[in-house]
Amino acid sequence: MPPETNGDGAGICSSIPKELIVDASILFSFFKADSARRNIFKKLLEQECKLVSPDFILKELSNNKSGIIKFANINEDEFNDILLELSSDLDTFNEGQYKDFLSEANKISPHEGETKDDPYFALALAFNFPVWSDEAAFKQQSRIKVLNTKELLELLKKPKKSPESRD
Repeated sequence: MPPETNGDGAGICSSIPKELIVDASILFSFFKADSARRNIFKKLLEQECKLVSPDFILKELSNNKSGIIKFANINEDEFNDILLELSSDLDTFNEGQYKDFLSEANKISPHEGETKDDPYFALALAFNFPVWSDEAAFKQQSRIKVLNTKELLELLKKPKKSPESRD
């Protein structure tokens, strides 16, 4: 049976991935208590999906603390607590683990020149993990599976297959 497609030929997952790279915009939303993305993040963890990101993301979140506090309508203590929770739920990879793929990632990244997107694509190439991003431009390439929030929500609504069932 051919893989499902997302309309542009790139395959999409028909079940919840075992590992999933989470991009920065998704993680920024994690700080907002009523965020659908935060809810999906937690549901993915419950489904034993390993959520990963390049290790610079925690520093990037810290560097944007004041903007996140304003966006999420939280105080600094709440920010620190959520960041701690996030850092325990998110596995991170240092650049050394995917640097050999940065050049290739840059070629397929939807933006010109070196961008902050390159590490996500490099990590995906290095480990064959799909990426969770709501940036439409990420789907303009066909090498890496990219799932948006809506697609993940649909996957989470599907009944979980028992281990003895087969496709």
